[in-house]
Amino acid sequence: WTLHLKNVTIALSGQYECSFATYPYGTKAAKIQLIIKAEEEQHYLKKVWLNQTLEIPCLEDTTSEDLSTYPLKWLVGHNGRKEELVTKEPSYPAAYRNSSTVYGQRVHLGLNNTLKIFPTKIIDDGRVFSCHVMHHPERVQKSSTTVRVYGK
Repeated sequence: WTLHLKNVTIALSGQYECSFATYPYGTKAAKIQLIIKAEEEQHYLKKVWLNQTLEIPCLEDTTSEDLSTYPLKWLVGHNGRKEELVTKEPSYPAAYRNSSTVYGQRVHLGLNNTLKIFPTKIIDDGRVFSCHVMHHPERVQKSSTTVRVYGK
C-alpha cells in the first residue's frame, strides 16, 4: 500500500498511519512521521586575493559524512549561464569528475567536499559557485557563493 501526495506543502507534515485487517492475524498497522522542509538555498560572499587559493565549503552546516551517500555537483554561473565543474557520485566517494574547459586544472575537490580553486584570476570575480547535493530527485540542498577577487 502506498500513499501518494501531490502539491506537497509544509502543512502536510505530521504522523501518518496505515492500517488494514488481515485474516486470521487481525489488524496490521504502521506509522510514519513525515517532516516537510522548505527548500532553501544559502547564499554567501567570499573575498580572495588575486593568485591565492580560494576554498568554498559545500554546505556550511553539514559534515562530509552526511554528504558521502549522496550525489554532489559544483557549478559555476555567470551572465545567466551555468557550467558544471565537479561531479561526485556516492558509489565512489573518493573519486570525482572534473569536466570544466574554462577551469580545468585550477579546480579540485578538497576535504569535506570543499571546492578549491588555485590560482584565483580576475575572471573569477563576480562568478557564483554553487554546490548541489541530491538527497532525492525532488530534494536538492544548495548553497551558492559569490566570489570577489581583489588585486594587491
